[in-house]
Amino acid sequence: MRALLLGFLFVLVSAAQAAASGEQTATVNGKPDGAVPGWVIATRVPQGWTQDCCQYAKAIGVNLVLYRGEWTGEPDRVMVLNVWPSKLPTLAAEWQDDKKHYLQRDPAGKVAAFAVSHPTMNCQGGLYQGTDHIDDVVVFCDPGKASGIRFSWSMTVAAGDASRGEVLERFKRVVEQSTYATYVPGHAPAQAARH
Repeated sequence: MRALLLGFLFVLVSAAQAAASGEQTATVNGKPDGAVPGWVIATRVPQGWTQDCCQYAKAIGVNLVLYRGEWTGEPDRVMVLNVWPSKLPTLAAEWQDDKKHYLQRDPAGKVAAFAVSHPTMNCQGGLYQGTDHIDDVVVFCDPGKASGIRFSWSMTVAAGDASRGEVLERFKRVVEQSTYATYVPGHAPAQAARH
């Protein structure tokens, strides 16, 4: 119960900080599933960006999308949150598995580290540089063994995009501001994502 209260308070403090900065807070949750407890993931939405959990995100099979402007259905500059039950033994194994699949699709592609400094959980990121001049940045995070989950943020951005640096910096902030809390159905969860 104490962990639930602390997690809920952390989400509330994050929401208050977001309100003070003029940013919105995006929050999504998942119900308990067997040995995996319910979860809440929250982050700040960059100003001028839109959050969606229930229409576009659901249509493409992810938990949350953040995008700027109108939804086009194209992946360029769309931040995507995926949450899944932990299956591989470590975060490094998740990363290696993803890297392996990427290089199978594009053997001449390059993989570079994408540094993130998350204050409360272990995260590991990479920048996939495709031969098609389309790059994908992916960061895997592990909220801890007791959570039973892992999550990733990802985004596609053209290699020649003039605002690439600024977009990648916004992406990094979204990852670093992501929070995890345990969700217990019947207790007041954090706000659901609005769109």
